[in-house]
Amino acid sequence: MFKNLFKKGNSETKIYAPLNGKIIALEEVPDPVFSQKMMGDGIAIKPSDGKVCAPVDGEVVQVPDTLHAVGIRAEDGSEILIHIGLETVSLNGQGFTAEVKMGDKVSTGDALLTFDLDYIRDNAENDITPVVVTNNQQTGKQYTMTDETEAKTGETVIITASKK
Repeated sequence: MFKNLFKKGNSETKIYAPLNGKIIALEEVPDPVFSQKMMGDGIAIKPSDGKVCAPVDGEVVQVPDTLHAVGIRAEDGSEILIHIGLETVSLNGQGFTAEVKMGDKVSTGDALLTFDLDYIRDNAENDITPVVVTNNQQTGKQYTMTDETEAKTGETVIITASKK
């Protein structure tokens, strides 16, 4: 019951890059749902390959049937949505493979989804991948985005959550 109160590092959570690629400010995503932060705050990554890994230790809370996104609840309560490409829901799962299901416990770096990057580039509006903390207004934490320009899966800290 009290284990999270005494956990080391509880005051700060590091959210790592879930995929390799070029880091882009969320405001530059060519979709107002993301650029205007309607889904929450975060960053975006222009992927260089088709593997999505867990950005934190946590639980898988969302894997839509269309497999174009995955949601993770971090141990600190932050809910992170990784949305592969824009308008990829219309692909109905083609080009995507889920490596996890809802309820799975994951560790940073575990495979979540794989996707055919060429297929996404050829059949979706854009391959840019927003990584958004969807409950950033409710957690009581401050989220700081990285200044880095290149994301390396499981190595680059893209967002840091700290107590306000």
